[in-house]
Amino acid sequence: MPASLSDPSEGSSSSVLRDLPVLLVAVVWGSSFLAVQRVAEPGTVVAMLVLRFGLVLPLLGLVAWRALRRLSRAEWLGGAALGLVLSGIFLLETYGAVHTSATNAGLIISLAMVLTPLGESALARTAPPKAFIAAAGLAVLGVALLTGDGGLRPPALGDLLVLGAALIRSAYVLAMARTRAVRDTDMLAVTWVQLAVATGVFAAVAFLVGPAPWAVARSYGAGQWGWLLHLSLFCTLFAFFVQMWAVRATSPSRVSLLLGTEPLWAAVFGITVAGNRMGPLALLGGALVLVATEWGRRTAPVPVPVPVPVPVPVPAPAPAPAAAPASRPAGGESESGTDAVGPGAEPAPV
Repeated sequence: MPASLSDPSEGSSSSVLRDLPVLLVAVVWGSSFLAVQRVAEPGTVVAMLVLRFGLVLPLLGLVAWRALRRLSRAEWLGGAALGLVLSGIFLLETYGAVHTSATNAGLIISLAMVLTPLGESALARTAPPKAFIAAAGLAVLGVALLTGDGGLRPPALGDLLVLGAALIRSAYVLAMARTRAVRDTDMLAVTWVQLAVATGVFAAVAFLVGPAPWAVARSYGAGQWGWLLHLSLFCTLFAFFVQMWAVRATSPSRVSLLLGTEPLWAAVFGITVAGNRMGPLALLGGALVLVATEWGRRTAPVPVPVPVPVPVPVPAPAPAPAAAPASRPAGGESESGTDAVGPGAEPAPV
């Protein structure tokens, strides 16, 4: 029997099987805020980040080795610059997570899904749809209720730190889309470069403040090592490879829809496992954030492709008469000046 006439449930079951790994990524990401609170304290955040990514880098490097050898100098520099930004995101997000509840951290960081399209519209100088503006306003209201209990108290330090991480994460996404040096680079390789640079930043900071990573590692019990491995292997390594597979096995919009459930899972873990208690106004704020981020993703303006300048070959000068001596090209160009702007030239990184 032809596949098109077979049991219709086969197609739906196949779709479910493709969706499950992506949904599992959203679940483990939602649990990451709880995991951070289990393995880090305010004084050990940086050391924990060194351990978390130090475990991942060798494994990821083995897979990315060939692609790393093909990177150009511009691609290394572009990835390194993005890695510096990434280190700031992780520092703010992790410090914020240990100074607030897992529920608040997971909900506030999801604002990046609303902030990024706003930044995209600002850079493109286009007005976002009215429905998206309404969703963004609803998200702001939700965060105010969530973090300030309806204005009855100021936001906690951790809430503000995670909000800062959401802002920088949005800027990071916009910068990555516009950095010509890494736009067409192998994603596995550029991810390794970013994580390596970020880990280097964490190691340098750990040397200056707080306990050494190896001292923190020796202090961990079996439970804390389990949570650390969860952060390294599942929240980082597993999540990355599933995303690489998913964008080829299904549509990017479907991947985005499933990953957008991360704040919901953060709230589930925060309330059921961490025992976070939320007042009526905070619960209402959390619900508004969930609704606003989903509404914002569905009504976000379509990103405007970043124009890539196309090199235009400069016509070669007319050949000189045979009897005349050789001369420099007109306009003061060097002998290789026309090649520098030819089709084979590599565009300078932004």
